Amino acid sequence: MNIFLTGATGFLGGKLIHHLLEDQENHLFVLARNITKAEALRSTLSPENQERITFVKGDITAKQCDLSKEDLLKLKNNVDIVYHLAALVKFDVELRDELFQINYEGTKHVLELANQCGAKSFFHISTAYTVGKNEIGKESLYPLDNEWNNPYEESKAKAEHLVFSYKDQMDVSIFRPAIIVGDSKTGEADSHFTLYGFMRALDLFKRRALRKTKGEEQRYRLVASKTGTSNFVPVDYVADILALASKKAQKNTIYNITNPNPPTNQEILNMLKDALDFEQLSVVEDHKQYELSPEEQQLNQMIQVFLVYLETHITFHDENTQDLLRDTDIEHLNMPPETVRMIVEAYK
Repeated sequence: MNIFLTGATGFLGGKLIHHLLEDQENHLFVLARNITKAEALRSTLSPENQERITFVKGDITAKQCDLSKEDLLKLKNNVDIVYHLAALVKFDVELRDELFQINYEGTKHVLELANQCGAKSFFHISTAYTVGKNEIGKESLYPLDNEWNNPYEESKAKAEHLVFSYKDQMDVSIFRPAIIVGDSKTGEADSHFTLYGFMRALDLFKRRALRKTKGEEQRYRLVASKTGTSNFVPVDYVADILALASKKAQKNTIYNITNPNPPTNQEILNMLKDALDFEQLSVVEDHKQYELSPEEQQLNQMIQVFLVYLETHITFHDENTQDLLRDTDIEHLNMPPETVRMIVEAYK
């Protein structure tokens, strides 16, 4: 098949490209804003596979993804599947306009391009957190008047509705990974977002705090639900499912790529304390009973955008994903604490 991908030079995309090229009949067209940077990805492939990947310069925020006339002609009637991975993963309220420009308008431009190129299937990679403030994650569209925690969730949820509006033009499927973390076998990760952004913030605070106190013993309280969960999914598991989709995905179907047994925040924070050598960190749930110190207020402010994900436990349904995995050699996710710890420690 001829497969067109956006956002494929990122953390997840690099894994997916390697998976898709395992099928010797596939040829990939990969959209990239910076061709020189994208060529670094080609160098990780075998000589045979390097010949089966074509980079095209473009930008999803522009109509027709800003492709040249030559590239548009190259793609027309020559694309079977589109994988749309490109997105902005930031939670800040002040980035609302930029989030909608990339995550919503960008999706619209890629859909229009896919339709223009005669693509038969469109696979949209969304997020499990379009669930918003609900406690049950279903494999169906959430209402447009849903309550979301931030503009990132809202932009992705509304993009899902946009994708389904094209179901009469092509087969559409939506894949919703939860919090993507490192490889389940090696812990390897190439990401600055979610878990890794959170760890970086804690690490930065620790180094500043220890310099200020000059090694004196002091505790720092992080406000979070101890029994809340962090739904981590390894990048290789997500890539396995996305690659499998090229052969088995059902049209008009949503797939939650989630962890059926996620670790609690208390378990995660204990692992983070060990990995970052930050024993002064503790977790508290009700800070109204006491006053946070200025340093603790600073700590909680630094990770403010993550706090909403440290306060809840969401139960995700993934029956569609289990159906997709049936009769394959890919097992439904089982992520024991040892694997989570290995991934967390690999940050260093």
